[in-house]
Amino acid sequence: MRLSVSELSEQSGVSVRTLHYYDEIGLLKPPEVTEAGYRYYDDNAVRLLQQILFFRELDFSLKDIGKILNAPNYDKDEALRRQRELLSLKRERLDNLVRLLDATLKGEKTMEFKEFDTTKIDALRDQYAAEAKDKYGDTDAWTQSQQRAKKYSKADWDRINAEADAIMEGFGKLVGKGAEDEAVRAQVESWKAHLEHYYYDCTDEIFSGLAQMYVQDERFTQNIDKHGKGTAQLMHDSILAYVHR
Repeated sequence: MRLSVSELSEQSGVSVRTLHYYDEIGLLKPPEVTEAGYRYYDDNAVRLLQQILFFRELDFSLKDIGKILNAPNYDKDEALRRQRELLSLKRERLDNLVRLLDATLKGEKTMEFKEFDTTKIDALRDQYAAEAKDKYGDTDAWTQSQQRAKKYSKADWDRINAEADAIMEGFGKLVGKGAEDEAVRAQVESWKAHLEHYYYDCTDEIFSGLAQMYVQDERFTQNIDKHGKGTAQLMHDSILAYVHR
């Protein structure tokens, strides 16, 4: 197999920009780059991308994924089996939703909501994430975050979440301004300070990884865009501009 970056993007659903970024940070480097700068990916690269996407599904940062994939005891076959289990459970849920929709279209009345339940999927995802952290060793940022989180009370979390919402609301009010705008940059600095104060030392690499997650993970995008459509994209663009200043 020999895929161009656009072909791999189309096949995987990962944007070309993201694939370029993975190359830039050394997470997924194309095995072939022509003199003209065109990137080409082989079977091994495709399989590696599958594993990256699996760990992204478990909410690992790009930095942590890189450490896991390079761990001496990393078992890629096990990771792929885990991925298959998770996808199978998701498929089962979608099949149930389709059956419910078909029944509704036929005029059948039902008060069932279990088809919408994601409890099993969420539990399995959390289990795999915990197992991976236990097997491959806790990363510095994750460990630091966990240590701090243990000290927070419910009142602390209410305050922390309120502060986060306020910062994101500030981003929402700035949608339409450029990533280099002075007010936007001030919001980026506020967000970085928030993360460092309550969670972990936010290096440029971690900050960039978070920015990518805001636009690549639909759950994060939808949550952030509650503060205004385009907020997640503005956070992404302005954080990357800040990191590469």
